[in-house]
Amino acid sequence: MVSDEAVLSGLEEIEVAAELIYQSMPATPQYSWPLLNERASKIAGAVEVWVKHENHTPVGAFKVRGGLVYMDWLRRERPEVKTVVSATRGNHGQSMAFAGRQLGLRVVIVVPLGNSPEKNRAMRCLGAELVEFGHDFQEASEHAASLKEKFGWHRVPSFDLLLVKGVSTYAWEMFTACPELDTFYVPIGMGSGSCGAIAARNALGLKTKVIGVVSSHAPAYALSFAAGHVREHESATRIADGVACRQPDPTALEILKAGLDRIVMVDDEAVKEAMRAYFVDTHNVAEGAGAVGLAALLQDRPSGGARVGTVLCGGNVDSDVFARVLGDQCLPK
Repeated sequence: MVSDEAVLSGLEEIEVAAELIYQSMPATPQYSWPLLNERASKIAGAVEVWVKHENHTPVGAFKVRGGLVYMDWLRRERPEVKTVVSATRGNHGQSMAFAGRQLGLRVVIVVPLGNSPEKNRAMRCLGAELVEFGHDFQEASEHAASLKEKFGWHRVPSFDLLLVKGVSTYAWEMFTACPELDTFYVPIGMGSGSCGAIAARNALGLKTKVIGVVSSHAPAYALSFAAGHVREHESATRIADGVACRQPDPTALEILKAGLDRIVMVDDEAVKEAMRAYFVDTHNVAEGAGAVGLAALLQDRPSGGARVGTVLCGGNVDSDVFARVLGDQCLPK
């Protein structure tokens, strides 16, 4: 078994990563919103809810932090690399494009057929070349690997400890700015956000419980966590595509097994309700995967404790999708 202490960054490494990231973007805010506190408290007693707003990064999602750290390493350690290739549903691709453009690298991104049109446009606007292939993220990822072999391009994985190092800075900011949280709810896509939260929690020596969150329609990580080994499972979520993982990463799973308190599953209806709650209570837009943490926090009351937190990890939802979600029911309960 690989322990989180053996593979994750320590406090000094996270702080160095943060200084690098701050050359391209400021720290994002974290707020405790009165209306969100009221909503959660009505479910099961008084609670203070803190939200980390990673929807406020230059690409609207937390992934950019990992991209900046990874590309900086590539510039220093692999200066011969001119083209990178990766796969994504959107936010990882924007991260690669944003960081790659700063270093003058060609960025090729593979997305599944039928991927979000607005995320595709955003990646192209940042300079990425898009290849559409496959019916889900896994097939797109496998095609990215084949392009790497065919053309000799550098493959940027969807999960890597360098990406985790960069991403861990969001949780480091959150944990150092907020009163100590009882629990912190983090979505699990491929695992960088949740592993980053574990790294920051451990580096700061906190007792905060990190709870992973997956869609009940994409339960691969939850099933793997329970079984103790990787288990594949098809994804059928219609709203939280950012956590639509079919095949968990083995290294990420080992870190999560060592560092998570548990995993909570939420269905698409709960995610939609959380998207509406963010908009009604905070006037922030959350994509499906960005609202997964709040959905779990509300569902898990009162098990989380009296002071809880989550991350709005992305706000890149297509406008027509968001309009339908709000149209379902836009009034606070």
